[in-house]
Amino acid sequence: MVQHHTGALRMSEFVFNIGSPGVGALANGIWRKQAREIKAMGQWRKPWYPEAPVYPVALKPGGDANSMAGLERMSAAQIQAMQMMGSTPTKDNRVVWFLEGMIAHHGGALEMAHDALKKSSNPTVRRLSREIIVAQRNEIIELRRMLRLEGLSKPEYSQYDALFNF
Repeated sequence: MVQHHTGALRMSEFVFNIGSPGVGALANGIWRKQAREIKAMGQWRKPWYPEAPVYPVALKPGGDANSMAGLERMSAAQIQAMQMMGSTPTKDNRVVWFLEGMIAHHGGALEMAHDALKKSSNPTVRRLSREIIVAQRNEIIELRRMLRLEGLSKPEYSQYDALFNF
């Protein structure tokens, strides 16, 4: 999730202080929230998983999620996929790039939060997962509103609606 959040930080930076109504403020808010959650996850990692490596890891194919042996170092491609940046915007398309990209990005966070709710019994992880679902739902709704202001409304903007509840 840290790598995923890092992608949101990078995406947000493309529209800081942009003139489009509300977009820069939303990006700043996303950046602050995601940075705060990255810090919290880093603080949990050491006491909860003291033997965990400091580099990003992923579950090996067929690996046991409850053992360190079931993990492997993330490749650069895995990190890039987790960050969901995809492409780099141009000056002309960066508002729509950010808004559409952040819908997909938040959709990925919704999927991971639901997965964590299914797999974790840790009350802190479960609370964070529920908080992420609520926050991402609210931001997706705001992102869609901003896209409508740009004259855009596509069916894929609603593809994560089924994940709005927990």
